[in-house]
Amino acid sequence: IMERLLEQRYVIKFCVKLGKTGKETHDMIKEAYGDAAMGRSGVFEWHKLFREGRERVEDDDHSGRPSTSKTNKNVLRVKNLLNRDHRMSIRMIADDLSNPQTQSFDIVKENLAMRKVCAKFVPRVLSEEQKANRKAICQDLLHHVNEEPKFLDNVVTGDKTEGCYFEKF
Repeated sequence: IMERLLEQRYVIKFCVKLGKTGKETHDMIKEAYGDAAMGRSGVFEWHKLFREGRERVEDDDHSGRPSTSKTNKNVLRVKNLLNRDHRMSIRMIADDLSNPQTQSFDIVKENLAMRKVCAKFVPRVLSEEQKANRKAICQDLLHHVNEEPKFLDNVVTGDKTEGCYFEKF
């Protein structure tokens, strides 16, 4: 989201240098970005700042209390907790770290790039090795299906739940 805002601010800066009005700039951004376009007031605010000589497109530093919850130490602690037990809830993580749930959620989602799937936290993005492994398995299965159309009738799928399979002779 931040990259999209910065990109649109560069567009606004460019339009100011071309002598476009705030309305023309807003119309062009709305046409180019559609629903992802910056709001009208934001476009006009940045248009005014660039017209008055501002050069930077990045936000200015904000005053206020720095975050004490989203530190590298806490990110590492959350990672270790989830490595031990992927089934932990955000509430359990927050309680363990004595952090607000919102901060714990942000650490899991943004810093660790994980999401909850079937009551477990899993990585949102696969590594190249994991992608290659999945591709190789799929190609192998496809090869078997092409050679033997009934191959998938013999495949049993499931999760980590144990089960027994008996075949009568």
